[in-house]
Amino acid sequence: MKIYFILFLFISLFFNATAQNRNRIIADSLYLKLSISKEDTDKVKILNTLSSNFGTMNSDSGIIFGTQALELASKLNYISGIGWANNNIGNNYRVKSNFQKGLDFCTASVKVFEKTGNTLGLATALGNIGIIYAMQGNYDKSLEYLLITVKKYEEIGDKNNSAKFMSNIGNIYKEKGEYAVAIDYYFKALKLAEEFKNKNLIANIYGNLGSVYQYENDYDKALDYDNKSLEILSALGNKNGEATIISNMAHVYTKQLNYNMANEYYFKALTMAEEIGNKKLEAGIIGNISAVYSYQKNHIMAITFSKKALEKAELLGDKINYATALGQIGAAYLNLVKDTIKYNDKIISLEGNKMNKYLPDGTIPESKSARLQLAFNYLQRGLDSSIKLNLKETIKDLNQCLAEAYEYSGDFKKAYVYYKKYVVLKDSIFSDENEKKMMKTAMHYETNKIHIIDSMKNAEKEKISALKLEKQRGYTYWSFAAVLILLIFSFFIVKERKKSETLLLNILPKEVAYELKKKGSAEAKYFNQVTVIFTDFVGFTKVSERLSPQELIEELHCCFKKFDEITHKYNIEKIKTIGDAYLAVAGLPVEDENHAENIIKAALEMAEFMKDRRQLLGDKTFEIRLGVHSGKVVAGIVGVRKFVYDIWGDTVNIAARMEQNSIAGKINISQTTYELIKDKYKCTYRGEIEAKNKGKLSMYFID
Repeated sequence: MKIYFILFLFISLFFNATAQNRNRIIADSLYLKLSISKEDTDKVKILNTLSSNFGTMNSDSGIIFGTQALELASKLNYISGIGWANNNIGNNYRVKSNFQKGLDFCTASVKVFEKTGNTLGLATALGNIGIIYAMQGNYDKSLEYLLITVKKYEEIGDKNNSAKFMSNIGNIYKEKGEYAVAIDYYFKALKLAEEFKNKNLIANIYGNLGSVYQYENDYDKALDYDNKSLEILSALGNKNGEATIISNMAHVYTKQLNYNMANEYYFKALTMAEEIGNKKLEAGIIGNISAVYSYQKNHIMAITFSKKALEKAELLGDKINYATALGQIGAAYLNLVKDTIKYNDKIISLEGNKMNKYLPDGTIPESKSARLQLAFNYLQRGLDSSIKLNLKETIKDLNQCLAEAYEYSGDFKKAYVYYKKYVVLKDSIFSDENEKKMMKTAMHYETNKIHIIDSMKNAEKEKISALKLEKQRGYTYWSFAAVLILLIFSFFIVKERKKSETLLLNILPKEVAYELKKKGSAEAKYFNQVTVIFTDFVGFTKVSERLSPQELIEELHCCFKKFDEITHKYNIEKIKTIGDAYLAVAGLPVEDENHAENIIKAALEMAEFMKDRRQLLGDKTFEIRLGVHSGKVVAGIVGVRKFVYDIWGDTVNIAARMEQNSIAGKINISQTTYELIKDKYKCTYRGEIEAKNKGKLSMYFID
């Protein structure tokens, strides 16, 4: 099962323990006022303040105070009080991961503030709705609300909150994989935060920059920004922020496969979280420690920490992490049964007596049958919980785990049932992301036909008309002139047709172009076995800073021109370039049984070309990462204007992950590709590596 790491910088800003204590003091003083206050608008304000403050400490209490405020405000017809009460209740439900109720109450708040023209209230409620959608993974909807939120704060001149939500918008773009846009928003937010000297926010933005560079696998930059953030937070005494950043640094070490360093940092962060009493942060770190032990195949420790994470999530009412922890426990029990490595049952001693409470409690049974039964139990509970929360990715992964568990137990009938559910969900998730794109493609085929062959049809019509004219004029003097005109005209028609066909073949594979000319349309096709290659230049930004724009374009052109020559040599179809990335595929539109081997040959030549060029030009050219994966794709024409031949499918996504997890000068291939070429090329197994949104994938370097 996929291991879910918790990146604490995603939406919530750092919450200082000092601020939490201040909230408790405010709450205590408000209790006294509440006991002597009359049933008036002042009491509504007190209840709303208590509801807002308790959102960071005890969301159940926050909901109770918010409900009391709403009831009294409604009774008094105090419209502003009704708006803030709905907002506070919704925000507290968000903290409890009850997203539907959170949306319902915050939406009610928006309606109130729109009627009263309260821009501050409207910005607050809209921001909460944006955060809820983000937590649900609905990033497009989240952006819609957060962009409006920033505009509202700008209207009232609240640059501080504008900066906070710009940073959150950056987080959304980061999750969407649009890293350049995310970085742009982070720096906009940083500029405002520095203007107001909001050091906590500056530290938060540095942390977010660290996380986006972590996503890009630029680990040096990630740690650099994390350290900048940590320095500010330490000076401020913000222990909560320090623990968060240290935990994120541990995540970087995990991605570098430096598990000992990862756990050292996680345990340091965990100690700090316990000291300041941040239960939510504590629960997240414990879950991540479990993931690290799982990667190390120390499944007993993985089970132990997952159980602790489960307990914390249950106490906090955190339904999402509760479902995740159930799945992790089940997956760990299943791995404990499947793996035969002796290291599985080894207990790693924990440094420091404070951590001894996390040592295994002896409740893990010795027999494989008992362990397998526990795997079934936890996986099924995790699946049931995930279905209630509509966590599609988790549901998919748990169905896959249950299929493996039943297969191991010998119950192939049930294994098939769960595997079928897994496949359906996997296809459904893929379809959700690509349905609009594919529908749009299908709708454009006829239009493409008109744009591409219209000039050729018109030319034929004009030629026929010219021939008729020649016949009608007979053997007159003018007929000779008409023939002459026709010959000249035909010459230009042929010339233009050749240009048109050359252009068409530059844009489309010749088989697709031929089909388009013959039938007037081209159908999208499914290819069962192809191999996809992604390349990307390492340190492109740094090189671009050293070159003039003209030099940069010339260097890119030189590299991509060579790649085009290499791909043509091995019958590989170039799909497109995306900035400094190059995408190509072998095995379509004409099937090729040597698709994997041809891609590897091309990849080796590309890597060698860039190595030689690096030796020649030094830091005035690039280093290259290459990633390869084999599988199924759909290919077809996209667009009406500037149409392109493109490919879609999970195979493309995994090839991109292979590239992202490669290193400079290396060709990183998947397990599927390895199986196709292992008899012809020597490879080095890298182990199972976490790939964004794909879980752990087996990877190999071509030697």
